[in-house]
Amino acid sequence: MKRLFLSILAALPVLASAQSKSSDNLVQYVHPIIGTQRMGHVYPGATVPFGMVQLSPETDTVGYELDGHYNPKVYSYCAGYQYDDKTIVGFSHTHFSGTGHSDLGDFLIMPTVGTLKLNPGTADKPGSGYRSAFLHANEVSEANYYKVKLDDYHILAEMTTTTRVGFHQYTFPKSDNAHIILDLMAGIYNYPDKNVWTYVRFINDSTLVGYRSTNGWARTRTLYFALKFSKPFISHGYKKYDKREVYGGFWGQFNRTPNFPEIAGRQIRAYFDFKTNEGEKIKLKMALSPVSMDNALANMEAECPGWDFDEVKADGQQQWEKELHKIVIDGSQADKENFYTSMYHAMINPTIYMDVNGEYEGLDKNMHKADGFTNYTTFSLWDTHRALHPLFNIIDPKRNADMVQSMLAHYDQSPEHMLPVWSNSANENWCMSGYHSVSVIADAVVKGNAPFDANKALDACVATADHRDYAGIGYYIDMGYIPDEKSGVSVSSTLEYAYDDWCIAQMAKKLGRQDVYDRFIKRSQNWKNVYDPKSGFMHPRLADGTFRKNFDPFTTNNMGFIEGNAWNYTLYVPHDPKGLIQAMGGNKRFVTYIDSLFSYNLPDKYFAETEDITKDGIIGNYVHGNEPSHHVAYLYDWTDKPWKTQEKIRLILKNQYKPAPDGLGGNDDTGQMSAWYIFSSMGFYPVAPGSDQYAIGSPAVSKAVINLDNGKTFTINVKNQGEKNVYVQKILLNGKQLNGYFISYSDIINGGEMTFVMSSKHK
Repeated sequence: MKRLFLSILAALPVLASAQSKSSDNLVQYVHPIIGTQRMGHVYPGATVPFGMVQLSPETDTVGYELDGHYNPKVYSYCAGYQYDDKTIVGFSHTHFSGTGHSDLGDFLIMPTVGTLKLNPGTADKPGSGYRSAFLHANEVSEANYYKVKLDDYHILAEMTTTTRVGFHQYTFPKSDNAHIILDLMAGIYNYPDKNVWTYVRFINDSTLVGYRSTNGWARTRTLYFALKFSKPFISHGYKKYDKREVYGGFWGQFNRTPNFPEIAGRQIRAYFDFKTNEGEKIKLKMALSPVSMDNALANMEAECPGWDFDEVKADGQQQWEKELHKIVIDGSQADKENFYTSMYHAMINPTIYMDVNGEYEGLDKNMHKADGFTNYTTFSLWDTHRALHPLFNIIDPKRNADMVQSMLAHYDQSPEHMLPVWSNSANENWCMSGYHSVSVIADAVVKGNAPFDANKALDACVATADHRDYAGIGYYIDMGYIPDEKSGVSVSSTLEYAYDDWCIAQMAKKLGRQDVYDRFIKRSQNWKNVYDPKSGFMHPRLADGTFRKNFDPFTTNNMGFIEGNAWNYTLYVPHDPKGLIQAMGGNKRFVTYIDSLFSYNLPDKYFAETEDITKDGIIGNYVHGNEPSHHVAYLYDWTDKPWKTQEKIRLILKNQYKPAPDGLGGNDDTGQMSAWYIFSSMGFYPVAPGSDQYAIGSPAVSKAVINLDNGKTFTINVKNQGEKNVYVQKILLNGKQLNGYFISYSDIINGGEMTFVMSSKHK
């Protein structure tokens, strides 16, 4: 498998712009296929940075439901693609990157020849439907470019994108029976009633528009499209798979199947017929809009008016070059492939959610226009508040400020009057715990990246934190913790609320709001209310004040934590490591605790019922494949053993990231896993976003130059770099020796130079 992957990488073409393979060409190191096998849940298809379109293959159509219950197999298809599959069903236009739950998969396109088949078939009987076999040897996955040969039809499929347009290019064999299928039933995490309504209108013999409304993870979602073919179709038709209609009006007076000018229903597959010559290319462009069919057409005209596929591909790859050049590193080939693929994954989400004219649909289901900012969606905040948004505050502060303004617009439109928790496509999904948008907002305000009304933002944070009827907040406010009887994730939610409250306090301090600061800095100490000195762990606590007796700190299921066990979550006090060390018995016991976390071999039985945690993402009992422990290795910096941070960081980098299809130890979670890698490989990490402080680790690159938005550079030089030289002997910041193992945001953003002197022996 590894040899096959390396042969695929070797076959990747040079950029269309004919750039030489030099340090100036960073796209050559991006391999979107990394993480598509097993747990990474990323997709290999085409997208531009933060693009609204993610045009990528689906390798199966596993349903969310099986015999009236959740189908566990659907979890493997959060991104629609699994590397080990042998067939491709088609190419759809929207995907989440690296999530542990899913939706989307809109407007699936599949080219075929021969007898028309309008069902996808099954993986074990691919010939029963329109899917096709493929080989990875005939597959190319680059930034903003995907290519694959569909073996059953001898069709070469190529994909590229603009921000709002998916561009397909299909090279056909000679055929009098060539077809392009538009499957409007297909979707990710699909089930029979997910489609609420679908509409298609034909403008002429090469252009159609339409929309689809769905009830999925985003419960009330409508997406509009415009589709243009480079060649007129000879004929078109469709098949409806709706349940028997109770009432259908008087449409039965028409013969609506062949060449009818409009289609409406819940479950529809359409097709378009062509005659093709050998090697003939049929191109098609699918533009998306959250607002209207007319806006979808306008998006296409603005971004992709012509039919030059190579030009669109090259333009998108140049956008990626610009983003990737925000950090330029020296290192091995593997280092660069890991680093720049991580940069790529980190800059897919959040996604732009507005048309070229600035219009978008809001949470209130009204149409809005973004005034002075770009509107974004896909906020997986339980994950991305930890490192992704702090990374943007360094390398792309304007974009991060726009994301915060998008969150504030969300708050203004929210019927619940809350900031986003996990939002997508003008919907709040309420997924995971905490209210971590306040972390993102506080981090921007504290670091001076707040070109918005910061006091109004603070008011929104306070209102969200005081929303008593949401997820145990009322109990948390009244009792200082969430009782075990009231929530299955009582401990982790208490801990996460305490951190978020600290973030609010830091923002209030920055803005001179002393009353808010006093209240929330006190609330931020509520983590102490779920720490049990007798067990030595964060521990579920009952309403009567006692700790639960039936308790196993190794188990991830039904122990009061979300996607983690007590061993890992006990260390989730990122805002008060000194207080945590004191509570846990002091420096020596704390160091021993973290040592034990990494050295204990956690048997499979302890996470067998948790689909988000597998052996892939575990080192000992330390779970890196899930986010709550991402700061843990850096906590040694608050002890007298900071060299252990350096040791563990290099261990994690080597163990959990590699340039291979199975190269991610867990869900990339819309870029958080990748952002951890980017920070850690440069040698520092934001343990507590909302602070201006970064903890020092052990850099894995030889050099990194951060090209800052203000025109300055921050350069990281590493002397004596080597696989065994993981320990930091000395750090120089702008020529002066650094005392301690922390640097500040101002150290970075003002430009300068940091030099690490490395050794194989710790101090």
